[in-house]
Amino acid sequence: MTGSEFDERRFHDAWRAIRIERGSAYSLFTFGESELPYFLVLGPKAEGGPLRISRGEIRITRPLIITPDNASPELSGFFDDVDDDETPVPQFLMARSAAFAHLRLKNRRGETRLVTDHVEEALDRLSRQLDAEDDDRTAILIAPRGLGSLALFRYASERVLASAPDNIQELRERGFLP
Repeated sequence: MTGSEFDERRFHDAWRAIRIERGSAYSLFTFGESELPYFLVLGPKAEGGPLRISRGEIRITRPLIITPDNASPELSGFFDDVDDDETPVPQFLMARSAAFAHLRLKNRRGETRLVTDHVEEALDRLSRQLDAEDDDRTAILIAPRGLGSLALFRYASERVLASAPDNIQELRERGFLP
């Protein structure tokens, strides 16, 4: 097995280890900024250890006018906690030319709290809280420890892809596409 095959397999294993338990059904704005609030539940370091739960939001901004200065994606607050030796995720994505052109993604994660629940108990409590608040925009993401940044990136990229048909339709309605 070559090094790149190993990296690709590790990447796919990490991607599949992430669960998006509750996502948002809202489409992202075609122009301007969209907010994706979330709860991130990270598994314990060791069996029976505490879970880490943090609340935050990802802001996705699409430029109104595309220029050479803003043609590349800008990621802020993603992969800051990734040790390159442990998780080759950023390198894998960039080497594969994962193109999210003309986007700026900014992650702002709030304080982290430790809970002694099992993952399913934490998921149930967070779901009940969001239901009681009538909040249908906040996602709940679950990932093993060390894959929190990848979970956030996966959620943001999946929302971008899911919003594409609505965004293309809006561009047609505004006369930007045939």
